Amino acid sequence: MKSGRLLSILLLLQTNGRMTAQRLAEELEVSVRTVYRDVETLQAAGVPLYADAGHGGGYQVLAGYRTRLTGLNAGEAEALFLSGLPGPAAALGLGPALAAAQLKLRAALPPELRADADRMRARFHLEAPGWYAEDDDVPFLPQVADAVWRGRVIQVRYRRWKEPTDVDRRLEPYGLVLKAGRWYVVAGPGPRTFRVDQILELTESDEEFTPPDDFALAAWWRAYEAGFHARLHRAEALVLLAPGATARLGGAAARAADATGTPEPDGRTRAVLPIESLDQAHAAFLALGTDVEVLAPPELRARLADTARALALRYTDVGPNH
Repeated sequence: MKSGRLLSILLLLQTNGRMTAQRLAEELEVSVRTVYRDVETLQAAGVPLYADAGHGGGYQVLAGYRTRLTGLNAGEAEALFLSGLPGPAAALGLGPALAAAQLKLRAALPPELRADADRMRARFHLEAPGWYAEDDDVPFLPQVADAVWRGRVIQVRYRRWKEPTDVDRRLEPYGLVLKAGRWYVVAGPGPRTFRVDQILELTESDEEFTPPDDFALAAWWRAYEAGFHARLHRAEALVLLAPGATARLGGAAARAADATGTPEPDGRTRAVLPIESLDQAHAAFLALGTDVEVLAPPELRARLADTARALALRYTDVGPNH
């Protein structure tokens, strides 16, 4: 464990140049004190690693130094072959590059690791899009990716859900995220997220930009997702669930049922479930049929009762010509 962390510190410094102890600790998910001890261990082993004090300081290795400790173990080799998603790579225009890289990596592995990597690739297939969803048409994805890579501003015509639907935007694309088969570009100023499949027109620019020094795409996206879910479920519903109904719930509703559910004498479970809106909850609870009874809020219960009466009337047998 420690030897792998020491190698990670060395490779991070070789790749990124000067890094503070705090930044190294964040990358490795350890304490700053642990980084200090690891740096002392590397220095004692003869690694030419030194620190600059003051503002803008940090650790770095002597210019020109390169570690030779780059051999892969079995788990690392398997993970590399498993990490390549051919669909997204092809969408970014990197399909041939990914195939060539995997071919070169396979050829460089010793026979025993090559066999393990081949077995991993034969037995696991990663597919990003959802089962029932069509792949989004993202004709401008390669151009957005190129702008992200080169740090170039783009001008886009973008379709959003509210009026006016089609708007012009100047974007500084900081990074791309693939979430549940859908591509998003995180762009400044802001930053904000934009669905790449909703870009109607795109004009490339020679104007350059630099993302903020404190911007980290993965960390920003995690915070964005957490905020999204907090904003999504702004209300609650008090319900009675029939036995087995909890298994038909998903996501936050299932977790809330497990956390708040209390048994009732009739065998049902009383629970408080998060809801996005009356419309969303109305549709979701209708899908559960008689396995759910909504007790509150009263307006949701009334809407479900109205729908139930309308369905009963519609399906009442009133003659063959109805």
